[in-house]
Amino acid sequence: YFYSPNHITHLSSVFSSLLVKFSKIPGIGFLKIHAPWHVLCREAEFMKLKMPTKKVYDVKQGGNVVEKVRLFIHKVTAPLHPKVDVSHPHILYSYIPFVVLQLLYEEWASYSVFYKYQPIGLIRKYFGEKVGLYFAWLGVYTQMLIPAAIVGVIVFLYGCATVDENIPSMEICDPRNNVTMCPLCDQACSYWKLVTACGTARASHLFDNPATVFFSIFMALWAVLFMEHWKRRQMRLNYIWDLTGFGEEEEVSVRNVKKNKASPDHSHICLFYLYVFKYNHVLAPTQSLVHVLINTLTHYCSQDEKVKLTCSDRLPAYMTTVVMMCLMISVTFAIVFGVILYRISIKAALHMSSYPAARSNIRATVKTTAAIINLIIIIIMDEIYAAIARWLTTLEVPKTDKSFEQRLIFKTFILKFVNAFTPIVYLAFFRGRLVGRPGKYLYVVGSYRMEECAHSGCLMELCIQLCITMLGKQLIQNNLFEIGIPKIKKLLRQRKSEMDTKQEEELNKTLRRHEKDHFLGPFIGLNPEYMEMIIQFGMVTLFVASFPLAPLFALLNNIIEIRLDAKKFVTELRRPIAAKAKDIGIWYNLLRGLSKVAVIVNAFVISFTSDFIPRLVYQYTYSPDGTLHGFTNHTLAFFNVSDFQPGTDPLEPMHLGYKVDMCRYKDYREPPWSTTPYDFSKEFWAILAARLAFVIVFQNVVMLMSDFVDWLIPDIPKDISLQMHKEKILMVELFMKEEQGKRLTMRERNTPQQPRSRPNSHTNCV
Repeated sequence: YFYSPNHITHLSSVFSSLLVKFSKIPGIGFLKIHAPWHVLCREAEFMKLKMPTKKVYDVKQGGNVVEKVRLFIHKVTAPLHPKVDVSHPHILYSYIPFVVLQLLYEEWASYSVFYKYQPIGLIRKYFGEKVGLYFAWLGVYTQMLIPAAIVGVIVFLYGCATVDENIPSMEICDPRNNVTMCPLCDQACSYWKLVTACGTARASHLFDNPATVFFSIFMALWAVLFMEHWKRRQMRLNYIWDLTGFGEEEEVSVRNVKKNKASPDHSHICLFYLYVFKYNHVLAPTQSLVHVLINTLTHYCSQDEKVKLTCSDRLPAYMTTVVMMCLMISVTFAIVFGVILYRISIKAALHMSSYPAARSNIRATVKTTAAIINLIIIIIMDEIYAAIARWLTTLEVPKTDKSFEQRLIFKTFILKFVNAFTPIVYLAFFRGRLVGRPGKYLYVVGSYRMEECAHSGCLMELCIQLCITMLGKQLIQNNLFEIGIPKIKKLLRQRKSEMDTKQEEELNKTLRRHEKDHFLGPFIGLNPEYMEMIIQFGMVTLFVASFPLAPLFALLNNIIEIRLDAKKFVTELRRPIAAKAKDIGIWYNLLRGLSKVAVIVNAFVISFTSDFIPRLVYQYTYSPDGTLHGFTNHTLAFFNVSDFQPGTDPLEPMHLGYKVDMCRYKDYREPPWSTTPYDFSKEFWAILAARLAFVIVFQNVVMLMSDFVDWLIPDIPKDISLQMHKEKILMVELFMKEEQGKRLTMRERNTPQQPRSRPNSHTNCV
């Protein structure tokens, strides 16, 4: 990029020397800056940097149990820490970025060190505090997933160990129980035996057992512990990185609207590539120098007259945002409804098929194909929603970069969250409840009968949908896209290049480090990285009652994700301009919101989606012997086949080899011989009351426990609070000494000097 003499002259008044160098890359110039010592000192004062003092306070570690456990864990995990000492002079005062980059590649971006902790200090030194905080948060999240994954595996193994002792599934699998079930669809479907649902019933017990209630409570407390652990870790990093007194400064001029576009003679200055060479062992001020240069260049890029937008000016943009957001959410609902129609139609088509293989396992085929279709649609719509969210945020013209980023994050999160979780919410709370009953089914779009759950409930289908969505997003969207898309872009750049392979190799040998970095991909920010982890956090916490293996899959993905992101930052992306940040911003609020919603969602999943409450009510209210024997028969209602609506009865009524007069279906309704046939029975209302009571009790108990844990754990570690207190005492002592010195100086100046008198000599007379 070429810079006009006026621009360089103005920048020279701030920096002592500027040099524009033309590289071997056609049309590209690099700006080399030298900052004098007084500029570095001034910026260090603005940033309130701390310097070491002669007086050092030795803060002794606490003798309580928590501190002893922390020291024991630190000693045990010492081999897992990277072999990088950030405080070593060779690393601390290294001015060659290649040295730090090589260390990052060896101790962070290599898959062979996947079991080690990340060198967070070195990441912060090279990429800045904002990137360092992201990887610190990702490391804490992955570390906290280890106990959650272990408990989830134990819950799953408990279900495997007790599947043969589960009385309801044993009753379903018993061939002596000759239970004839009503057709699952109109005309094409015929009567079927309950024993054919044996495999589904046994598989459902793996996820629908009493241990899932304990696991839901555990995960609610786990989310609170994770948030508290991160707050303490963040506070420790703020102290180590000297961010305790840092306040984010927003540049309002960045997002102001101009009447005219930038004039051609200086618009090219808006983009540049910068390398700052540090002097006198002062590292941190270089970040501020970069921002000084950016602000100076921005001043030249925005010399046109600026306009302040009023509320009436912004109203059309806000209305467009509201309408487009509602439209996109409606599109998501329409897509989910389309998948529902696909499931209904494909089920009827498979029942009418003449191939035995197609009719052998209809439920599994419909579940799996529908889940895969949902996954493909989610991946495609995620990219579309991200572009729409950015366009809508640009229309609003936020005043500051921080406001722009927060609005963009909020819109993207809403759209992607609805896109990912709408199919799951439908399976958990709506499928099988908007069906009706035999003889009076609910139809949509003409003749499409709403689908119903299997006899063992919709929890198994919910688990399949969660598993395929979670694994598919992590494998395809998070990993393959991050690996494949940069490779494809690199191949396209090589094909567009006029040089062959040998010429490119010769050119790479002559290029310097910053010239090679120019060919890397641009840094687009941390929002996509945060977003995929937040959606994963929702998968882990929101519906964990139906899928206890979710923390395990998240843990395995994050172990790969950390090294994959590290390799991408080190080898495939340009080095971003370092930015200071003392927290992860709006993402923390989203995490807290998800952890609160997860308690309510899991309460409803346990109460309404699983059979936990009906089993409890039957065992302690209706069972003659206090066991679950007879529970299956208790959940089945009777239907007289003569009450079918015309044109809905099976085309092959003799499919089972005998005439069926009475079939069964899963619901709590009065039998056809009662005075109120097919109305809800008193068992239905008793179970509904128990379900609502469980939701209220579960939610309040878990929320109370979470708040107690939040209150019990302090946000600031004890050793950090003691050290900060000692530093305040040291500052007070220093100020007192300075004040005393000033007073003594003023007293000496104001006191007139008295002439010295010779002392009297005393002699003794003899």
